[in-house]
Amino acid sequence: MTTASRAQAATTSVTEPDRFPAGRPLLIRGATVITMDRAHGILPDTDVLVVRERIKAVGRRLSAPHGAAVIDAKGALLMPGFVDTHRHMWQSVLRGMGADWTLTNYLDAMGKLLPHFRPEDIYAGNYLGMVDAVADGVTTVLDWSHGSVTPAHADAAVDALMAVPGRARWAYGRFPLDASWVTSGEVDRIREARFSSDDQLVTMQLALHPPSDAAGDAAWRYAVERDLPVSSHVGVFGSASDSEVTRLVENGFLSPRTTLVHATEMSDDSYRRIADSGAFVSLSAESDLNMGQGYPPAGAVRRFGIPISLSVDSLLGWSGGMFSNMRAILSAERGLVYLRAHERGEMVTTLDLRTADVVHYATLGGAEALGMADRIGSITPGKLADLVLLRQDTPSMTPVNSTFGHLVFHAGRGDVDTVVVNGRVLKHRGELIGLNLPRARRLAEAARDHVRSAIGEEAWRNLIDPPRP
Repeated sequence: MTTASRAQAATTSVTEPDRFPAGRPLLIRGATVITMDRAHGILPDTDVLVVRERIKAVGRRLSAPHGAAVIDAKGALLMPGFVDTHRHMWQSVLRGMGADWTLTNYLDAMGKLLPHFRPEDIYAGNYLGMVDAVADGVTTVLDWSHGSVTPAHADAAVDALMAVPGRARWAYGRFPLDASWVTSGEVDRIREARFSSDDQLVTMQLALHPPSDAAGDAAWRYAVERDLPVSSHVGVFGSASDSEVTRLVENGFLSPRTTLVHATEMSDDSYRRIADSGAFVSLSAESDLNMGQGYPPAGAVRRFGIPISLSVDSLLGWSGGMFSNMRAILSAERGLVYLRAHERGEMVTTLDLRTADVVHYATLGGAEALGMADRIGSITPGKLADLVLLRQDTPSMTPVNSTFGHLVFHAGRGDVDTVVVNGRVLKHRGELIGLNLPRARRLAEAARDHVRSAIGEEAWRNLIDPPRP
C-alpha cells in the first residue's frame, strides 16, 4: 500500500475501537503539527507519541513503543484541542431555538423555560453538550452552569460532565441575580463532595454576575478567599458596564483568576483597569453579533494587551464548533477596521489581527484563561495529550498552503477526524469511541419534549419565531 493510500485509509475505513484500549501508547505519524508552542511553531512531517495521558515526544521518525497504536497522518493537520471558556451546556437541549432571538428575546425565553427544567433535563443538556464538544474537537469546555438553580440541578449538571470523558471546568452559577446562595454552604458542600482533586477531568470554579449589592460582594469575596476562579458576564449592552468594572477593581475582585465574558460596552478606562488586573476576556463573537450583547471588542482588548480566549456561549442559536467562532471574531474585527478606514477615506494596507492570533485564542489562550496552560493548550512534551487531527482527504482540506489560514477559513467541524483527550482516543475516522451518542440524543429529545409540553405548543412556537418589528 502506498503512503497516499494508507493516509486515505486512515480516514475512510471502519472505526476499530479495540485499537485504542486504555494505557496503550499512541503514535500519530507524519502530520503537520501545529504545536502552538512558541518555541516550536509548525512542524511538517512530524510524529507525536502519547504514552498514557501525556505527550511523550514530538519529532521526526519516532520509534513506536511495543504494542503502540499507530495512526498514519501524512499530510494531515494535528493541533491541540480547542478550549472553550464559556458555554451554557444545559441549553444544548434547546439547540437552534434562539437562532432569531435578540438579547431581549433570550431573557424573556429563559424566564419562561428555565422554571420547567428538572434536574434530569439539566443532565441531558450537559451530557449532550459534552458529547457534542468532543465530537467537534473542543477537548476542554467551561460549563457556565447558570441553570443549576437548586442543589439537585447542580448535582445533575456535574454528574453529566463526569459521565463523558471530555475535559471540563464546571462553573457553578444561577440565573437569578441574587448571589446569597454562594455563601449559604452550598458551594462548600458540592466542592468537598465532588471536586477533591485538581487533577480530575472535571474541575470547579464559580460563574458570578457582577456584584451590585452586599450579597454580590460577599460572593466574590468568598471566591477570592478560597482561590476559586470566577467567570462573569460583564459589559453586556444595557448594563452599567463601567460601574461594574469599577466595583470589581475597587474591591480587589479582578485578578488573573478572573475571566470577563463579552466585555463589549466599555470605556478605555475600564479596559485599562482590566489589563492592569491581569484578568482575561472571553470573546463570543458569533453570539454577540447575532443576539446583540454588543459589538465584539477584539480591537480594544488587543490594544490594551488583555489576554483573550474564545467561547461558543450557547447552542441556542449558534455553532458548537470553534471554527465558526474564529471566523466570526476575525470577520467582525476586520470589517470594523475597514469600515472606519473607509469612513475616513483611507485604504487599509495591512491587517493587524491574523489567523494565527485567533488559533492561539482558541487553544493556548483558553488554557491560559483557565489556569491550565502548564497542562494543556499546546503540543509540548510533558503536557496532557489533548489533540485534534483533521482529515486530509476532503476537497476543503486540499491543498494546504497557509496552515493557520487554512485552519481558520477552510477547515470545519466535519473535518475533525480524530480527537484525543487526556491520552484517550474518543473519536477516530470520524466515529465516536466510548461516547454514547444514542443515549445523548434520547435524553436530549426527552428533555426537550418535557419542556415543550410544559409551556404549551403555542408558546413554544412563539418563542422560536418572535414577532418581527
